[in-house]
Amino acid sequence: MEEERDFVVFTDEEGNEFELDVIDYFDYKDNEYAILVDCREDADEEEEGGLYIMRIIVSEDGETEEFVPPEDEDMEELIALAEQILSEEECCCDCDDCDCEDGDCGCGEHEHDCNCGCHDKD
Repeated sequence: MEEERDFVVFTDEEGNEFELDVIDYFDYKDNEYAILVDCREDADEEEEGGLYIMRIIVSEDGETEEFVPPEDEDMEELIALAEQILSEEECCCDCDDCDCEDGDCGCGEHEHDCNCGCHDKD
């Protein structure tokens, strides 16, 4: 089953709309942040890195979210957190206590068993 993905539409300085894919959310200093990747085929991943970190501001009524750039003084720590989040591999069975690496969890789709117990379930 494919997981649902969040996309956000932004407008650049020239008025062109482009879409960023939210690949993860995290909290930092009592604020919510998102890690986004550029969905455009012509995106220059070498120049921009292809990834963005944006702070999420929720309206008072909770109905809308605004994505804004984080404060410059937080960027170093935010980048480190985002790198850590992106480097963590998740088990394909979504076990919280799984210690598999590279998706080797024994669920029948990989060669190795991470001993998470997912292969023991009926």
